Amino acid sequence: MQATEDSGMAIRRAGPDALGAALRASRDDTLATFAACEAALPGLTVPQHDDLNPPLWELGHVGWFQEVWLARNPGRAAGARANPQLARFAPLRPGADALYDSGMVAHDSRWSLPLPDAAATRADLGLQLERTLALLDDTPDDDNALYFFRLALLHEDMHHEAALYMAQALGLPQPDPRWQPQPLPEANAGLHFGAGDWVLGHDGAGFAFDNELQPVVQRLVELQIDSRPVRWTEFLPFVDAGGYDDARWWSAAGRGWRAGQPAALPRYVQRHGGGWQQQRHGRWCVLDLSHAACHLSAFEAEAWCAWAGRRLPTEAEWERAAVQQPSDFHWGEVWEWTASDFNAYPGFVAHPYRDYSAPWFGSRRVLRGASFMTQARMRHPRYRNYFAPARSDLAAGFRSCVSA
Repeated sequence: MQATEDSGMAIRRAGPDALGAALRASRDDTLATFAACEAALPGLTVPQHDDLNPPLWELGHVGWFQEVWLARNPGRAAGARANPQLARFAPLRPGADALYDSGMVAHDSRWSLPLPDAAATRADLGLQLERTLALLDDTPDDDNALYFFRLALLHEDMHHEAALYMAQALGLPQPDPRWQPQPLPEANAGLHFGAGDWVLGHDGAGFAFDNELQPVVQRLVELQIDSRPVRWTEFLPFVDAGGYDDARWWSAAGRGWRAGQPAALPRYVQRHGGGWQQQRHGRWCVLDLSHAACHLSAFEAEAWCAWAGRRLPTEAEWERAAVQQPSDFHWGEVWEWTASDFNAYPGFVAHPYRDYSAPWFGSRRVLRGASFMTQARMRHPRYRNYFAPARSDLAAGFRSCVSA
């Protein structure tokens, strides 16, 4: 997956011209996906659920985030060393902080906020982007000066992927044919790595999220790791063998999760005749067995591994394979659950966006890679995604390994 890795590397070092183009492209995708949602959802109404946000709130939040860290941020030139407590300049829309600040606005309250309508919100986003691009024109090609532009871009890309998860979860029509899974190679060679030290994390120039920093040396065991994620053709025999109802394969937490599930099947999958179907954006279609097994919780991934006599790799084992053998290590079709809890690397220092990492340490599981719903520029071998292990709405699967 060299091309996707290069895209992620490039945007973290991108200068003003490339960042300006990417910010425009990201906004085009945000607005197009919102328009598709608007057309499919009368009144833009979605159920109140922990894994969802009202689409109109999401749209306004994306623009607010860009404005609060750029046009309204008097300390933006200091980059990751900026003081987040500095008083902000006034927002374009009075009262915007009380509507869109995700760290202050309770999740359940977002369904009852007095949000501006879609037309007004789009107008706000247009003005906010104009101000961002004007600032960018006067910004030097320097990592500190460009830090918040890169952060705002990648933040918007994350929310775009979340909008695609929501569209799938609600059975909305496919918003864009670009976001489709692709077949994986039939061969799944076991890539061999000897025991040795690995420096986990980012060290060097360019943008990095705070949870990637303060690299730490880890001693890794000898192992063989899959060259690609597990496909449906390998996962479904576990289902056929009654694996969902066999307590031997499930951890205590996994059994608790399984007890709350309506069926002994992966999400969005059903048996049909002698084969399998998958629900994609509200329509049932033949399941392509060459695709990566997807929309799986970490508990399902662990249960399959126990059944197969394998295990999930740690994030350090995953990162070493992706960095050391990029031409042989196929990634980018699904986010991949790892065995690692989401914790700080020793010496962690929070960046100005305090809500990004620290509140979630110890409560989430690390996923590595990217998915078919992820913007190419988000794909980076050291990027740490993190979700509760019970989540199966995101485009997540896994690969396995075995200690040698």
